[in-house]
Amino acid sequence: MHAFHDRPNPAGFEFWCEDLPLSRIADEVGTPAYVYSTATLAHHYQSFVQAFAPREVSVAYAVKANGSLAVLATLARLGAGADTVSEGEIRRALAAGVPASRIVFSGVGKTDAELAFALNAGVREINIESEPELHRLAAIAAAKGRRPTVALRINPDVGAGGHAKITTGSDDNKFGISSAETLRLYAEACSHPQFDVAGLACHIGSQITDLAPLRTAFAAMADLVARIRAEGLPVRRLDLGGGLGVAYGDGPEPPSPADYARVVLETVGGLGVELAFEPGRLIAANAGVLLARVIQVHARPGGRRFLVLDAAMNDLLRPALYDAHHAIRPLHRRLEGAPERLYDVVGPVCETGDTFARARLLPELAAGDLVALLTAGAYGASMSSEYNSRPLVPEVLVRGAEYAVTRPRPSYEEMLGRERMAPWLGRS
Repeated sequence: MHAFHDRPNPAGFEFWCEDLPLSRIADEVGTPAYVYSTATLAHHYQSFVQAFAPREVSVAYAVKANGSLAVLATLARLGAGADTVSEGEIRRALAAGVPASRIVFSGVGKTDAELAFALNAGVREINIESEPELHRLAAIAAAKGRRPTVALRINPDVGAGGHAKITTGSDDNKFGISSAETLRLYAEACSHPQFDVAGLACHIGSQITDLAPLRTAFAAMADLVARIRAEGLPVRRLDLGGGLGVAYGDGPEPPSPADYARVVLETVGGLGVELAFEPGRLIAANAGVLLARVIQVHARPGGRRFLVLDAAMNDLLRPALYDAHHAIRPLHRRLEGAPERLYDVVGPVCETGDTFARARLLPELAAGDLVALLTAGAYGASMSSEYNSRPLVPEVLVRGAEYAVTRPRPSYEEMLGRERMAPWLGRS
């Protein structure tokens, strides 16, 4: 479900977000621009939580998917926590109103300074991902007189995900503690007076569209819980991460949150543990679109057509980085029977990789037409950059018939003003 939909107009149909025509936002804010739907964010969060009812679960939204303060604040007001992987993300979550008691701090390379910050902030849980990190955190906690709640993130050697670069649970991935080390390190963590050891965590990948590897990983976690308890050690919490995929328009429908919840409860539901989850993409992906305007259509002899947009790979990196598919549609569609063309949809960045689609069949488009790249709310703006000295894309949040620009597009003067000239170069 999402709140982006067509509404009829005299010429055909127009694409809206909730109760606003997207063309109005494009005209008033400019393009490219990200637009997020409050109703869709709320629906996805609530659907995930309700899938486990009547059982209560903890849901910490993965900030890396979309770190917009407005998005985080929207979810925080619904009761969501935050899954963070840096000091900056912890600060974002706190600034958006997520209480520290609902913040989880994960990540394979937490610095001493970041661990100290998390301790001072009093986050809900720190997920330890290696033996060296366990020792470093114990020393920092002892020096500060703190007793953090921790979990051991386990790598169950079950990898899954929509691309090799987003698979995180295989033994050759950098994440987590191997199953073979778990009993020893869990016992060591429990022996430290500096730690309140809550339990185990895992996360095997992102954009998972098959429940089988999740079932295998969760069964492996259940076995570890049983083995740890057999040693007389307590396990009260199991954090199963996120990773459930969404539909990008290039494959079958992924499992629903209800399907996912069924697998969770069948594999670990009888362990008598608190259940925690860290969905990101599932909540944010189809809550956002990237608006763009056609700069020109470049038709070559032989029939190849390049549809050149004002959006580029620095605005939406996923196609260049992961060969990811995003559905593309015009904001204005004529009545049925309008001609269609095959386009290579590209941006203006000086890279061949700045390509959103090859040979994509779309309604005939011309310079000035507006399009939306769909399912762009996750890993879109959060991965954007100023490559080619292009200003960061603005972000807009819609609620009903109103919208707010939540991240303005910087001016060129603001971009350049962040830099300083070396003293020996003088002033230009």
